[in-house]
Amino acid sequence: MDKQQYAITAQNQYCAQNYAPLEVVLTHGKGIWLWDIQGKRYLDMMSAYSAVSHGHCHPQLIAAMTNQAKQLCVTSRAFYNDKLGPFLKKLCELTQLDMALPMNTGAEAVETAIKAARRWGYRHKHIPANQAEIIVASNNFHGRTLTVTSFATEAEYKKDYGPFTPGFKVIPFGEVAALKKAITPNTCAFLVEPMQGEAGVQIPPSQWLKQCAELCQQHKVLLLLDEIQTGLGRTGKLFAYQHANIQPDGVMLGKALGGGILPVSAFIARKEVMEVFDPGSHGSTFGGNPLASAVGLAALEQLEREALTKNSAVLGAYLLKSLHALNYSFIQAIRGKGLWIGIDIDPQKISARAVCEVLMAHGILSKEAHHTVIRLAPPLIIQRKEIDWAIEQLQQAFDKIEQALSSVV
Repeated sequence: MDKQQYAITAQNQYCAQNYAPLEVVLTHGKGIWLWDIQGKRYLDMMSAYSAVSHGHCHPQLIAAMTNQAKQLCVTSRAFYNDKLGPFLKKLCELTQLDMALPMNTGAEAVETAIKAARRWGYRHKHIPANQAEIIVASNNFHGRTLTVTSFATEAEYKKDYGPFTPGFKVIPFGEVAALKKAITPNTCAFLVEPMQGEAGVQIPPSQWLKQCAELCQQHKVLLLLDEIQTGLGRTGKLFAYQHANIQPDGVMLGKALGGGILPVSAFIARKEVMEVFDPGSHGSTFGGNPLASAVGLAALEQLEREALTKNSAVLGAYLLKSLHALNYSFIQAIRGKGLWIGIDIDPQKISARAVCEVLMAHGILSKEAHHTVIRLAPPLIIQRKEIDWAIEQLQQAFDKIEQALSSVV
């Protein structure tokens, strides 16, 4: 048994089968590139679901982590540390919000936002006890905890996990009229992704988010935006809500906030929302630890220093234009914002996973969403010549698929 097969066999034997990874065993990465155990190089078009926006093993971020690891890693928030304050100050400045609560994973940031919204609803909107409602969108993805799973609309996320947490109302994504109809005096928040990632990079109508913000303001409803995938430059703006020129009441960040190194997340909100928390009401042993804070601050500073948001906007438009020039029978639609693109695959002709497998053979790593969408989301440090190379590989892979489909007919 060779090294690759041994790694795959061992993982399948000892790891719970809650993922279905492509059969490639990765051993190291640098920048936009990954190498497998056999030495083959791949262009990373997944970025760990946007967690690796800075590229793999960014030298400045590795240095920040290493330097801090030599000094102090974890103390818990039973004590102050010298790294958390500057990190959260930077987050608040970038979002133009007042206060932040640090956590580790994106799902924890969402859970924090839910807790804050409910407390705010009872204490500021005077919703009757245990009657607070939070409106969410269909095809949402906000994490894997049981409360978050409770308002998911994907059947597989929920199968055999009940009973579920009540208090959520689901409306169609991108429909303003549905939000207006769903709001009641007991509505404390509208929790939504400004653009949906796991649903297959779904982009709503251009005025939708602005109209939602106006509705929320009219009815004293918090607008809480999950920017865990979309935030920090992925869509060509620092935050996706900036495309709509609005200011939300709260934002959840994660993934790229850890620089592709550590799990770092946060809920950032207006002071009135964040002040519902008091000592003992919420917490996390690792949330806000010095190591994560140092890496998070370095990730934010590096994002600005390298102008990665601008790079995402310019090269994302170039990549999207290049993809639209392609013409294949099994491609139904292409859409995106910044370096975040979804390609709809006709499931009657070929599965999205099969397309990913062909792309992998051509040195492009991606992963399907909902069996019908190919996602392209490279690290934001990618350059034009590397996009040109990627387009060449995509064309070769798609030509091969088209030829195979033609031979079947």
